[in-house]
Amino acid sequence: MTIYLVRHGRDEDGYRGGWSERGLIDEGIQQSEKLGQYLFESNHLYNIKQIISSDLRRAFETASIIGQKLSISVTISEKWRETNNGVLAGMPNDIANEKYPGLYFSSLRMDEQYPDGESPIENFKRIEETFYGICNEHINKKNNENVVVVTHGGVINIIYHILKGIEWTNKNKFFPASNTSIHMIDFCKGKWELTLENLTVHL
Repeated sequence: MTIYLVRHGRDEDGYRGGWSERGLIDEGIQQSEKLGQYLFESNHLYNIKQIISSDLRRAFETASIIGQKLSISVTISEKWRETNNGVLAGMPNDIANEKYPGLYFSSLRMDEQYPDGESPIENFKRIEETFYGICNEHINKKNNENVVVVTHGGVINIIYHILKGIEWTNKNKFFPASNTSIHMIDFCKGKWELTLENLTVHL
């Protein structure tokens, strides 16, 4: 069984992300269409049987385009969301900078929450639990069906740290995760391993 993590297509610049419900821009739609077509043409290699997506709009739109190309329905889950940045979600950057000067994910203490949001450590624990949950589900059910999970850059970054055995903090440098990039995780010799990183051959 293989898990393919996919970052959503490009969304609007100039706004705070996190739990923003802003959708894809035209470039993001085109990126998603290219990825869907690539996976369709290469499905003899990827053998995808299931698509799971964050329920945030930019991820679900990406997943829906892929699903249409592969004729696979999309299962949505809020567990795969990006960091809950509370009141800043979707806020224009200039307004956020005025109302909450200096407030960024990397400026928070590990136990400090965004206003009406979550803290970095809560974010990490949520993604860690979600990731191990999908891994254990497929092992326990002996489910060999390959799955695409459409999610976000911060989520993918946390999973990289987990798989590489690197302690994660909100001040760490991000691993590369381009829009609509593919990140392949395989169960090899009793453990999960990254076997392909940030593939963008479709773009």
